[in-house]
Amino acid sequence: MSVFATLGSDGSYQLTQAGYLLIIAIMVGAMLLVCLIRRPDEKGSLGTRKLVFSAMAIALATVASMIKFFHLPMGGSITLFSMLLVSLIGYWYGLGTGLFAGLAYGLLQLVIDPYILSLPQMLVDYVFAFMALGLSGVFCHAKHGLLKGYLLGVVGRYFFAVLSGYIFFGSYGNEYGMSALGYSLAYNAIYIFTECALTVILLLIPAVSKAMARVKSMALGQS
Repeated sequence: MSVFATLGSDGSYQLTQAGYLLIIAIMVGAMLLVCLIRRPDEKGSLGTRKLVFSAMAIALATVASMIKFFHLPMGGSITLFSMLLVSLIGYWYGLGTGLFAGLAYGLLQLVIDPYILSLPQMLVDYVFAFMALGLSGVFCHAKHGLLKGYLLGVVGRYFFAVLSGYIFFGSYGNEYGMSALGYSLAYNAIYIFTECALTVILLLIPAVSKAMARVKSMALGQS
């Protein structure tokens, strides 16, 4: 990793200029794939609309991720509904687009606030965990699809967060007399499911539910 990252004094890797450029290139490629992924019944103009709405949602999610109501000492925060904003893309455009958008968002988080112990840890924390939010696309055509999709995406992100905590950060559980798995399960549940609960309450408000349906119609060019 010497070309793309250098080892810091705290044992974590710091991205080099080449590393940042590589991540940005992958992120741009992911966004272009978002634009290209389409079903046979989609009009050609939807590709541009898809890219614009996806980029807008990712930008808003990035800003929301910086608005933190609570931040845990070892990483993880309760944010201003950032997971919902990423999940919206899958809800609008389906599973494939949602996964690639989650990848782009995860790489953007890696550029903004990287913490890298190893390549596997980086992949789990910044790629797979945020791609999992795109699982919302599984329910893009279902009744109450946004709520169901969001919950599935959150569970997916929690799975990878727990996996990372167990493998790479489980030793911190010794300080609390907990096993590595127990520590990871509890630690990651604090911030992920707290934000999830607040988001579910928001989505259950009828006015918000109607607004989300309206935004989806706009994203699909049906308004």
